[in-house]
Amino acid sequence: MAGAGGVLGNLILFAVVCIAPTVLFWCALRLPGVVSRLREKRQPEPQGPPIERVAADLRRVHRLLVDYPSGTPAARRYGTRQAYDELLTQACRQIGVPHRLAELPEGMDREIERLRVEQSLRERGLAVP
Repeated sequence: MAGAGGVLGNLILFAVVCIAPTVLFWCALRLPGVVSRLREKRQPEPQGPPIERVAADLRRVHRLLVDYPSGTPAARRYGTRQAYDELLTQACRQIGVPHRLAELPEGMDREIERLRVEQSLRERGLAVP
C-alpha cells in the first residue's frame, strides 16, 4: 500500500506540472482586463450636470449680472449673485478647486473670493467670464 500512495502523489505532481503553465498563461491573459475593470469601478461618478453646461450657465448668469440696469431691484441682484455663486461652487467641486464662497458674507471679501475662484477655474481650462 505504501507504493500506491507514492504513485498517487507522483500522479498529482505530474498533473500540477502539466496544468500549471496553462493556468498561469490564462491568468496572465485575463489580468489586464480585470485590472481595467477594477479601475473603472474606482472612478467616482460625476456629481451634478456636465461641466460644459455649468460653464455655459456661469457665462449666462455673469452676463445677467453685468447687464442689469442701474434701477434693478437689490433682491434681483442678490438672487442672481447667489445663483452665480452656486454655479461657481458646482464648477469648483467638479474640477477640484478649493473655495470659501459659502463661508464669506456678502461684501468685498466674497467678491475677491469670486474673482480668485474664477481665475483658478480659468487656469484649469474652464472658460468662465
